[in-house]
Amino acid sequence: MRLKIQHETRYRFDAPVSYGLQQLRKTPKTSHQQWVLAWETQVTGGIKELSFDDYHHNVTELISFERGVTELVVTSRGEVEINDTHGVVGRHRGPAPLWLYQRETDRTKARTGVRGLVRQVEGDGDLEQMHSLLAVIRDAVAYEVGVSHPDWTAEDAIEEGRGVCQDHTHIFIACAREMGLPARYVSGYLMLEDRVAQDAMHAWAEVHIEALGWVGFDVSNGISPDTRYVRVATGLDYSDAAPVSGTRIGGNAESLDVRIEVQAQQ
Repeated sequence: MRLKIQHETRYRFDAPVSYGLQQLRKTPKTSHQQWVLAWETQVTGGIKELSFDDYHHNVTELISFERGVTELVVTSRGEVEINDTHGVVGRHRGPAPLWLYQRETDRTKARTGVRGLVRQVEGDGDLEQMHSLLAVIRDAVAYEVGVSHPDWTAEDAIEEGRGVCQDHTHIFIACAREMGLPARYVSGYLMLEDRVAQDAMHAWAEVHIEALGWVGFDVSNGISPDTRYVRVATGLDYSDAAPVSGTRIGGNAESLDVRIEVQAQQ
């Protein structure tokens, strides 16, 4: 399937910004099941300084603010072709070593809630157990838009019993690592069946399984990724794969407007 994507992020500031830098991770990865046919990033109110691959093999663009700007608009767009591999991404690619993805982070610490979910997992072999884990989490933590806080940990969402795709992903990662498997966070684009316009990127998890390599699991939708999913950035948790991160001096309060469109091409 070929997907056309446009992702616009618009910041408005109450006062001029004297200095600012942002890291963007909006460019899809090319891999054996996904090919980036075309991609570009345009900036209004800022300057594209450089582009590089970080240690998670994410395409990262560095943007500086024009001095005195009160509005910054970053628009990324392109086309990606995807083959259905039933969620299998394949062998691990560096530069980060595979063992790194067994390390817990503040958002993915395994405590009472995570260990309780792990005890419910059934199945023979890692792949079957990961599909069981997906179902266990989906039953325990309801998907509910707007209930989550950005700094929630896996344990916070389990205790609350509800969350968004970011929370589901952190829980899955924490459980998989508790079970001894390397796991990582994935941010990306998802083509929805009922609409083109969206206001946020999607998130899911990948686990490294012997003989298969990395395999994706989307708890929020209860499936492994198919041709509607576009992989963009990976990391130990959300902080490594966030589409935008950075700092600024000045500007005071800000308003943020995100517009994403994902649609199939004929």
